[in-house]
Amino acid sequence: MTTNESPILKKWSYRFQLNGIEYSGTCVGATNKKEADKYETIVKAEIMKGNLGILDNKPKPRLKDLIPLYLTYSETNKKSHKGDIFSTKIFLKYFGNIELKNITPQMIEDFKVRIKQDRNNKNATINRHLEALSKMLNIAVANNLLNKNPMWSVKKLREDNHKVRVLSLDEENRLFEEIERGYEVVGRDRKHKIVYPYLHLKPLIVCALQTGMRRGEIFNLKWSNIDFEYEFAELLETKSGKSRRVPISSKFMEILNQLDRNTEYVFTNPATGKPYNDIKNSFHTVLEKANIENFRFHDFRHTAATRMLEKGADIRTVQEILGHSSVIVTQRYTHTTPQYKKKAIELLCA
Repeated sequence: MTTNESPILKKWSYRFQLNGIEYSGTCVGATNKKEADKYETIVKAEIMKGNLGILDNKPKPRLKDLIPLYLTYSETNKKSHKGDIFSTKIFLKYFGNIELKNITPQMIEDFKVRIKQDRNNKNATINRHLEALSKMLNIAVANNLLNKNPMWSVKKLREDNHKVRVLSLDEENRLFEEIERGYEVVGRDRKHKIVYPYLHLKPLIVCALQTGMRRGEIFNLKWSNIDFEYEFAELLETKSGKSRRVPISSKFMEILNQLDRNTEYVFTNPATGKPYNDIKNSFHTVLEKANIENFRFHDFRHTAATRMLEKGADIRTVQEILGHSSVIVTQRYTHTTPQYKKKAIELLCA
């Protein structure tokens, strides 16, 4: 529809909807209704052809507009949904108000540098952010919001940013000593009693050391996944999405037999009765008390793999236990300790 906004100046404008989008503007050069209607017809034709140019006032999609669509996809299809939520918050800061079509490979290269400087992120963390960003932009391409993914020429960083860390036997002894340590407290009834604030960590850590499971696999382990007759755990919620069977050692079986089976999950938070989401605070505290430095929960997995191989386990078997896609991946998780290197070199003296 065209209207005469200013009869004195003979200024005509158009306003209409096309495919649910409202367009408006000035009918340049129009001096009457007929000329204004003709101008509006030309604008509509140009929009239909895709030759929008300066006539196009269609809202331009920005990266922030893509985030809800991506998170919906992530929640349904990815194990790393929580990580994706965190990544999108970072994207919002650096790219949020930029139109998708204006995001260039160089901008992404600059983003790599900035998050390394601003957040002191490790290479592996930066690569996870880049993977999420690339997937977001692929979704934009699939939905005709973008012609080409600018990530095509952006290379990932080399992931050699974490030093090898295997728990020594001495550290293991100190760790369990602190976990099992009792502390005398005075209750509200003024009676003295002994509490064990870190004892809940013991079954979790024994499981990690005796199976090589990932933290998420341990937290999600259910009693229905345990086969007590044949002594194995059927892992259904894995990083790869493929189920796998992990044998249960006699030491881990001893721990399982001590736990309450009247719950859905094997490891439940005694404070909530629900499965664990995180044990970061208590875990870091007990590491500090045991004087163990530069150690992550994931390093129990490194430790389990290393110990199995050092004691003669076949690498293909270790690969299957850990759930790796190839032996090459397993080799990244296995590191010979200095003591075993010394024993190996002493063989030359025999």
